[in-house]
Amino acid sequence: MIKTKGITRRWLLNSLGIILLVLVTLIITLSFVVQGYVYNIIQSTVNGRAGELTNVFAGYSNVTPLEFSDAARAYVENATGKEMMEMMVINSSGKIIVTSTGFPPDDSQPKPDYQQALNSPENQGSWTGKLTSGEKVMAVTRVIRSSSGNCLGAIRYVVSLEEADHQVALIVGALMIAGLLIILFVVISSSYFIRSIVTPIREIGVIAKRISHGDFNARIEKYNSDEIGQLCETINEMAVELGATEKMKNDFISSISHELRTPLTAIKGWAETMQEVGDDDKETFHKGMGVIIRESERLSGIVEELLDFSRMQSGRMTLMMDKIDILAELGEAVYMFTERASAEGKYLIYEEPAMLSPVLGDINRLRQVFVNIIDNALKYTDQGGTVSVAAMEEDGFIRVVISDNGCGIPAEHLPNVKKKFYKANQTVRGSGIGLALADEIMTLHNGSLDIESHEGVGTAVTITIP
Repeated sequence: MIKTKGITRRWLLNSLGIILLVLVTLIITLSFVVQGYVYNIIQSTVNGRAGELTNVFAGYSNVTPLEFSDAARAYVENATGKEMMEMMVINSSGKIIVTSTGFPPDDSQPKPDYQQALNSPENQGSWTGKLTSGEKVMAVTRVIRSSSGNCLGAIRYVVSLEEADHQVALIVGALMIAGLLIILFVVISSSYFIRSIVTPIREIGVIAKRISHGDFNARIEKYNSDEIGQLCETINEMAVELGATEKMKNDFISSISHELRTPLTAIKGWAETMQEVGDDDKETFHKGMGVIIRESERLSGIVEELLDFSRMQSGRMTLMMDKIDILAELGEAVYMFTERASAEGKYLIYEEPAMLSPVLGDINRLRQVFVNIIDNALKYTDQGGTVSVAAMEEDGFIRVVISDNGCGIPAEHLPNVKKKFYKANQTVRGSGIGLALADEIMTLHNGSLDIESHEGVGTAVTITIP
């Protein structure tokens, strides 16, 4: 069954409708052309016979109407081609006195060609119409006049058009059959073509619905290497990307749940411990308060990072641009991690330049980028490893390079590490949105964040600020 708004129905109404209209118009036009052509041949033949009369009756300009009637009777009786047309002799009074068929004359039949010949300077008239019997005929009348211009009589030629119309009908029928064959061929060939489009599209619709319901393993079979095939490939690639994104999202939820649970567990545990010991154990009380404060700050940082990520996703992240001393901000960020690096047995080396030009930026967001990158470098560097921070100014840009000799990033993960939710190493704590957030902040500053890494060698992150 053809769907109301389906491609097949639209094709039937549009393409096939136009083809049908063109064929019908063409057949009708050809029918009139063929009929006109046949009628013209008959007209020319009859006119040629009528034209002979000028020579046949050339010496009868001074005869009486009765003498002309006798001569005309003899001409009709002895004329050739009588089987092809009927010839009639009309006297000066307009009465048919004899016919070539031998049947009695019938003056009740219409003779508009005779009246036309009487009034025509060429003494000839023609008419195409139906007799009282319903037979369609073509008639040509030639009037013969005396030297004084008086009508001596006329010869009338009548040809039946029934056979001609029958031949025209056969030709029109043949044209209609040819038209139907053409339409049949178009329908068969086009239906195959339409099916080659509709069938894959229906399959695409089914698979797309499965993908929309979360089945990212669904794939569309590619039949041809055309636009439909390219669409199938694109949807399959989309399903792969959606599946990977779904996996990253699930990993992110798991990771962030762990990130949130760890400080909450520490806060709850120390709060219960402090409740038990009370104010009697000052050392335990102060140690517990310190842990609670640190873990609360960590928890606050995670929540703030999530809020920043939400702003980034919705395009609501804005910058408070101001002229800032980038060197001071970088130095403060390094100082924040000095104690942690020492406690973890790692070396944090800062190659501080003598001076850097001020930049236009958001002081808090740029500090956030520095903190995020240094934090990552320390997380992925083993005990005894080194994290180096250097800054320089060249070609109108400030470049901050933060490098480490840690585990590095595998080559297959490197193109994706700045994508949201992506974590190359699932064993290290983190939400997987820090690099994506840092990259977005640098983009908003018209700068860049570039990562170069080799597995087992280390990683270098270059922050470029105009």
